[in-house]
Amino acid sequence: MLFTKMHGLGNAYVIFDQLDSLMEDQDFPKLSRTISDVNFGIGADGIIVLSSSKKADFQMRIFNVDGSEAQNCGNGLRCAAKFLYDHMYVTAPCFTIETLGGVLSVEVELGDKREVDYVTVNMGEPRLLKGMLPMEGDPFAVTINEPHSFSGNAYNLTCLSMGNPHAILFVEDVKEFPLEEAGPIIEQSKLFPERINVGIVHVKNRQEINYRVWERGSGITMACGTGACAAVVAAVLNGFLDKFQPVTVHLPGGDLTIRWDENNHVWKRGEAAYICQGMWGM
Repeated sequence: MLFTKMHGLGNAYVIFDQLDSLMEDQDFPKLSRTISDVNFGIGADGIIVLSSSKKADFQMRIFNVDGSEAQNCGNGLRCAAKFLYDHMYVTAPCFTIETLGGVLSVEVELGDKREVDYVTVNMGEPRLLKGMLPMEGDPFAVTINEPHSFSGNAYNLTCLSMGNPHAILFVEDVKEFPLEEAGPIIEQSKLFPERINVGIVHVKNRQEINYRVWERGSGITMACGTGACAAVVAAVLNGFLDKFQPVTVHLPGGDLTIRWDENNHVWKRGEAAYICQGMWGM
């Protein structure tokens, strides 16, 4: 089984190419748990399986460290787009990728070596209703700066989905906030029947924010593309940022540029890179 390990701002995934060789008999949840283990596997935030699609140009499936299947992954999308273009599965700079969360459009930008340096992804429209996350309560209500208590600690949440559901908290310092404690408690709260990603945001100014994330199924990661988009949307909804303006999101693994456009679509631009290639033997 040939693999390629890639990362988007330190969010690392092991990619398996089903376009050339089928892996239909594989237990992908088990494979992801094994491969993601840093001591007994390759070490990653999960695996990505690329295959053909009836709805788009390609299909991407994402499996987290714990084996659960993710609806979407912004950093994984950029890695997948770079892989597909660099391996000549597509020659046009714009194409579509099907995810569990929907079909998304991507556009690649080439560097000096004629390989993809940057990828811009149309992440689609934010899904604001509680029923779209899902979240307990009125399914047609919106959660903006809504107070909740978890294990005796009170937090104000702004919740939305960008293909993946996110609970966003605004804090004074993303480095000092105890995300490793609050993250799993909020993720697994009964408020969220299918669990949720937890992002913390510090607004530096109206063009920049700092962001860290606890990802459901993976824990703290270096970056999260859908989470960065959710953070910008949440900051706009709370009046901290201006809609339609590009925002630089500073993550532990690097920067992303996010813009919520006039047509209610969120665009994300960032890098993707190779780490290594090899053969996985069971």
